[in-house]
This record gives sequence, C-alpha cells and structure tokens, in this order.
Amino acid sequence: MSNIVAIVGRPNVGKSTLFNRLVESRQAITDPTAGTTRDRHYGKSDWIGYDFSVIDTGGYAVGSDDIFESAIREQVQLAIDEAKVIIFLVDVETGIHDFDKEVAHMLRQADKPVLLAVNKVDNSMRESDATEFYALGLGEYFTLSSINGSGTGELLDELVTHFEKEEEVEEDEIPKFTFVGRPNVGKSSLINTLLGTERNIVTDIAGTTRDTLETVYNKFGFEFKLVDTAGLRKKTKVHEDLEFYSVLRSVRAIEACDVGFLVLDATQGIEGQDLNIFRLLEKNNKGVVIIVNKWDLVAKDTLSTKHFEEKIRERLAPFVDVPIVFTSALTKQRVLKAMEEGIDVYKRKTQRIPTSQLNEDFLPLLKDNPPPSTKGKYIKIKYLSQIPKHYPIFAIYANLPQYIKDPYKRYVENQLRKKYDFTGVPISIFFRK
Repeated sequence: MSNIVAIVGRPNVGKSTLFNRLVESRQAITDPTAGTTRDRHYGKSDWIGYDFSVIDTGGYAVGSDDIFESAIREQVQLAIDEAKVIIFLVDVETGIHDFDKEVAHMLRQADKPVLLAVNKVDNSMRESDATEFYALGLGEYFTLSSINGSGTGELLDELVTHFEKEEEVEEDEIPKFTFVGRPNVGKSSLINTLLGTERNIVTDIAGTTRDTLETVYNKFGFEFKLVDTAGLRKKTKVHEDLEFYSVLRSVRAIEACDVGFLVLDATQGIEGQDLNIFRLLEKNNKGVVIIVNKWDLVAKDTLSTKHFEEKIRERLAPFVDVPIVFTSALTKQRVLKAMEEGIDVYKRKTQRIPTSQLNEDFLPLLKDNPPPSTKGKYIKIKYLSQIPKHYPIFAIYANLPQYIKDPYKRYVENQLRKKYDFTGVPISIFFRK
C-alpha cells in the first residue's frame, strides 16, 4: 500500500497550513517542472528517507449545516479508507468542539494509525491548555504550531514509524495500467470492454479489499496488469465535494501504476477536475495516455478530432507531448489502439540511453547552443547521463549550474523529447556541478 497520509479536522484548525508546511518545502526545492500548477489538496513529501503523499481534506464542506456535517463525516470516512496514516488536527484556541468528538469516535473505530495533533500551541500556557484533548480518547497527542513549524519534526518522526521503507525495485516486466478520470466518463465500461466475458484470461493477484487489485490481461497479443483500486468503487456522493473524492480515489490508482489512462467524456471536453488528475499523473512521473471516450455521441465533421485535440493540448500546457486516442466503449472503437499506445508509452518510459550515446548525440547540440551568460559568467556544459530510476531523469554537469534558468531547461527537455521520443512520459532534468 502506498504511503498516503490524510489530514482531517474541522475547517479553520490549520489543515492547509500544515499541508503546505509538509509539501511546499520539498516542492520548492526539487520540483523540476517549470510553471507547475500546485495542487491545493495533494502533494509529495519526504522525511528522513521516507517518501509519502499528503492529502489535505480541508476547504470542501459548504452548504447547510446538515450537508456540512455529512460532508465532514464523508471526508473522514474516505481518509480512513484510503490513507495509511491519519493526522487528526484540532485547535487549542477553540478547545474540544462537538465535531471533534464525532471525528474522534469514527477514528477510534478505524483500524488505522491516528496521530492527534493539537495546533496553534506557541507558548507554555497553551501547552497546558492542550491537556484537555486527552478527553478525545486517542491517547498521546502532539503539540505544534503549523504556522511557524514548531513541533512538526516530532510529529513527522512518529509518522514515518508507520511506513515501510520503499526499496528501489527492479522493473516489473509486465506494465501496470490504470484508468483514471471523473465519475461517469466510462472507465468501468472501458474495462468491461477489455475484459469481455472470457474470464479465463483473467487471474486475480491477491490483494485486500482496501488495497489495489491487479488483473493480468493477456489477449490480442497484449500482456499487462490492470490496476483496479478503490478509485473505481462507487460510494455515497456529497455533491459539494465530488472533485475531492474523485481526486483522492485516483491517488491510490495512480501511485500503483506505470501508465495512467486519463479518460475524458467527449460530450463534455476537458474540465478542471480532469486537469487535476492529469497533474497527479505528471507529479508522480507516470506515463500518460488520454482517452476521449463516448466519441460515438459527438456530431463530427472532418476537423472534429483535430480541433478537439488542439483544445486538450492547450489546457495541458506545458506538458503537451501526450498521445490522445478517441474511443467508444459502446462500439469498442479504438479501445485496443489505446492499449497499443499504453504499451508504447511504457517502453519509452523504461528506455535507458547509454551515457556514451547520450554524450555523442546530445553534447554537441548543447555546446553549440549553450545557456546564456549571466553576470558575465559563461556556463560550460561538460557531460550528461541518465540516472537509473523508474522514469527518465537526466543529470547534466556544468561549471555553474546555479545560473541556468528555466527557459534553457525547457529547451533541453524539448530537445531530449525530440531526439529520443518521450511522448506520454514526464522527464526530469537536473543541472549539477
């Protein structure tokens, strides 16, 4: 199971501030993608060698008190279902609220590690005020101030004791695919079209209900694992929070796969929620294929696909080098074509370019087009190599890497994409001394 941490609690207790503290520091330093839109509700973090994902369940509940109350209940239940560890954040200024008691009751019944964190504790008087939170029956608590960061180290030290350290695993020879997207775009129909009724081609690899289930598909010359997760289960919907649930359920599916098929509804085009899921795939360095489903329902002229594609790429910018396939689960049109694209993306994602070839092909190009000089200093690129990881990462060695700006990084990425065909694959480039 992926290391997913959910922050739950009432509005205004400081969930978003804590979320930003956990994810921003790392993203600000290591996020190599220029102009990446930060997703407010999902981020990657690490602590003493453990990588994990953080979900902020904040800022979703709106509407009447009844809806508001059921929305919080839904969020907590979802966190219990999908996260590995839950941080329950409360506010020392307001003390114990009825909602806190209800959330605590739900968390006590869950078979998940829960860390009770008392926020806004920034002086000794508040330290003693925090003792009242023992009454929630969740045992020891952590005091912290998410606005200035005090106490977060102790919380994180405890948090990572609940994770297993992820070893660098050998590439599995069989690619793992998953279908992600908003509700009702046809993900399940596409899976059913693929699996058909010939159940003898399906073998279920053991997994718990809460964990990912992998189904091996080997038909029509394809072999891959279909990753099916909680992301594909239907649950009660709170309409105000539909986007949050759809994104949170996609997280697990995305973290478990090699290539994600982002399914769009042809009758609706690409919406904000689709972009959130696309950014999740990109942020997790997964291969991407975009499937425009229900294409049979769209009135077409000769330019339809071209116009539709242009609109999608416009919204996806800056990462536009992605295959787009128009399908219909109903008529089975081009569903196998989409799988072909997925296999190709997987091959491109796992390709390894020898250092000698990389320098022979690419170094002359970078020497002919060096980074612009800064403050009278000339930047010389010495050599480059690919770092052996589960997706393409390139290290480029230069005398003054600190002076290389984003436009040049984008230029290098575009040239690498052109030369080695990384369509559908996010790549990272680091300049080192």
